[in-house]
Amino acid sequence: MTGQIKDQIRYEDDAVLVCRKPAGIPVQTARAGQQDMVSLLKNYRAAKKEEPYIGLVHRLDQPVEGIMVFAKTKQAAAALAAQVGARSVDKNYYAVIWGKMKEKDGELCDHLSKDGRTNCSRAVSENTPGAKRAELSYHTVAETEEKSLLFITLKTGRHHQIRVQLSHAGHPIYGDGKYGARKESGYLPLALCSCRLGFVHPVTKKKMEFEIRPEGKAFFEFFPPEEK
Repeated sequence: MTGQIKDQIRYEDDAVLVCRKPAGIPVQTARAGQQDMVSLLKNYRAAKKEEPYIGLVHRLDQPVEGIMVFAKTKQAAAALAAQVGARSVDKNYYAVIWGKMKEKDGELCDHLSKDGRTNCSRAVSENTPGAKRAELSYHTVAETEEKSLLFITLKTGRHHQIRVQLSHAGHPIYGDGKYGARKESGYLPLALCSCRLGFVHPVTKKKMEFEIRPEGKAFFEFFPPEEK
């Protein structure tokens, strides 16, 4: 698997490592015997005879594929974590939803509450104890009779935010049975991809931007084939 993770790396220098997280692999887990991104990248660094430090500064849900940045030094981790905390890291997603949004371009603003026992979040009233404001904007890229492809800009970073907000709006993400997607025969991947990431390099201070195309089969009807 270490060799396979090497194929997912999009950029690497002495301070940061940017790679695609495949759908189904957790970012970090305490479950014995289950591989995660942090351990895979540590093994990758160890195989190169480097200090196997990997600093985790942001997360993606296990079923979500997408682009991530990891720190290779504690100093870089602190600098990147500060950007994440200040909401200055740019994050964009593609999501395939059931149905069509009322407006092709718009914003969703809700208040979300997390239930740690079930690992689920839900939209609640503003005055609910522990509720946190959640904001995103979206642009409709393509539509069919049943589904739509959205390009989403995340403005806050709440637990399961995109999944919960779209479900609350009446348009759950394709394949997301946890938040109300209709049942289909066979296994469906969660049609959500962190497709773009932008941050300031912790050492050079240059703006870094990375983009990927979704690989999940639920996206294929919307994206033309890549040029060879």
